[in-house]
Amino acid sequence: MTLAENLIYQRKKQGLSQEELAGKTQVTVRTIQRIEKGDVNPHLQTVKLLAAALSVQVEDLLPIDNPREETIQAKWLLLIHATPLLGLFIPFLNVLLPLFLWIHKREDHPLYYRHGVKVINFHITVLLLYVVSFAALLTWEGYGFVFFIALIPICVIITFANIIYALKSRKCFYPAIPFLRSGGKDTLKTVLLAGIILASHGLAAQPGTGPGQPGTGLGQPDPSGPLDAIERLDGSRITPAELTRKIEEMAHRGNVTGLAVAIFNESTPVYQETFGYRDASRSLPLESGSNMYGASLSKAVFAVLVMKLVEEGVLDLDTPLESYLPKKIYEYTPETKWHDDYSDLEGDTLYPAITARMCLAHTSGFPNWRWFEPDQKLRVHGTPGEAYRYSGEGLVYLQVVLEKITGQGVEQLAQDRIFEPLGMNETSYRWQLRFAENYAVGHRKDGSPYKKDTDNEPRSASTLESTAGDYARFLEGVLQRKILKPGSWERLFSRQIRIRSVKQFGEGSRQHTNRYDPIGLGYALGWGYLESPQGPGLFKEGHGDGFQHYSIVFPESGKGIMIMANSDNAEGIFRDLLELALKDTYTPWDWEGYIPYYER
Repeated sequence: MTLAENLIYQRKKQGLSQEELAGKTQVTVRTIQRIEKGDVNPHLQTVKLLAAALSVQVEDLLPIDNPREETIQAKWLLLIHATPLLGLFIPFLNVLLPLFLWIHKREDHPLYYRHGVKVINFHITVLLLYVVSFAALLTWEGYGFVFFIALIPICVIITFANIIYALKSRKCFYPAIPFLRSGGKDTLKTVLLAGIILASHGLAAQPGTGPGQPGTGLGQPDPSGPLDAIERLDGSRITPAELTRKIEEMAHRGNVTGLAVAIFNESTPVYQETFGYRDASRSLPLESGSNMYGASLSKAVFAVLVMKLVEEGVLDLDTPLESYLPKKIYEYTPETKWHDDYSDLEGDTLYPAITARMCLAHTSGFPNWRWFEPDQKLRVHGTPGEAYRYSGEGLVYLQVVLEKITGQGVEQLAQDRIFEPLGMNETSYRWQLRFAENYAVGHRKDGSPYKKDTDNEPRSASTLESTAGDYARFLEGVLQRKILKPGSWERLFSRQIRIRSVKQFGEGSRQHTNRYDPIGLGYALGWGYLESPQGPGLFKEGHGDGFQHYSIVFPESGKGIMIMANSDNAEGIFRDLLELALKDTYTPWDWEGYIPYYER
């Protein structure tokens, strides 16, 4: 039985409605409905909450591996991917057969839905290319023949490759125009579109109908129409054109100098735009390839790096970090200007208990930065592991220990394991001279520029230099769970500690509230954590002189957003921008200090 079937059985066994079950736990009615429909694969924490409310074991809800079911699933996937090959012999069967199978099986399992959509999109695209290649054969001497002849072998190779890929990993990749999308909102409309496209090819094949004549333009989606729209968290859609217009208005009214926005659907960027200037004084436009200081976005990248090193056996999350070293951390001679100087800890009896998990979850007890202390000396506040206290020093301490263990700097570790594998070619933990050709200047509230700090040393918590394009690649890698093994991503995304402070920083960070209990606000490993009807949301912000950033991803739904700005005014539009672009009403904007500019 599936998780959905198990949940329905256990709920009805106890005579509970979905509303009553929701009332007994922190899981919303909407989430329970989506789980019982099989629309989502819930986070383990969600399953634990449901099991506790139903007074059953977690194992009573989780599906049991069924070899017979796996075999049946493999057979259906084989049919969906392989039957289009019959289109080589009978026209249009390459679309009609998978379309029929998709309509028949799409409600049975999300896997059939997603694979069917991708297969149909690919073969509709192939039909379009076939019409174009036929026209090229008649009009483009030499090359037109090569185009026409090469199309079918390439199609067959891609099909066979995806059959193998689908059967082995339950994944597939087809290059195609997205006529159908796997959001599930416009099923009837998209099926009708497929029919229209097939009809258009029928007309194109009739005598007297050729390139440029009526019938050849059908099937080309309107880029501003609903099929091209961005799906938001609540299922509503917004077109890229409308979103761009409204962001431009928002940035203008909020006096935001430069802004970059990326939005993710199905774990892939579906919208990437830049607005305004990278340097307002010279009217230089901000581009997706413009270097931007990442500030604390550094921490999210470092968390993935640490988990990769955990996989490699370099360290364990729960082993005290100092135990990896041959001598006390304060006995080492500093090699940097300040961040590896731990002479202040010589008389501290608390720091030896600090682990990697505590550093990533901000429970080490270290202050954010040592210079915030009255005497500017580093110390531990309270027993490590007991309380949330945002700390850049904690991540730097973890970095310094890792560098001593591996003999490599954080820059080289990240280049080898994160930046190069993800194609983040313009990203580094330190300023590079090549960035000077196209870098964004930080701007004050009045629009005047800050001087660029180019004299930095690599620090895991704060010195990331990147671009909007590169950081979007990183978030795409996170959503697609690249770099790490599935179990490592589960650990990374798991909440380590609850947060019940009024604010993240300042006086409010020492005041208690239950305001954020509905979203289960907390911290995971290197990322902020919240709960929503779409599953856990993992967020990370960045804040420095003239730079303000925010990103949040929802791994279960494959949705997310990235905001990067080179303006001290940017946070004043974050709340409205998150709701506009993604319908994100879960981000604790007040806790973050994202007060709208018109309410200040």
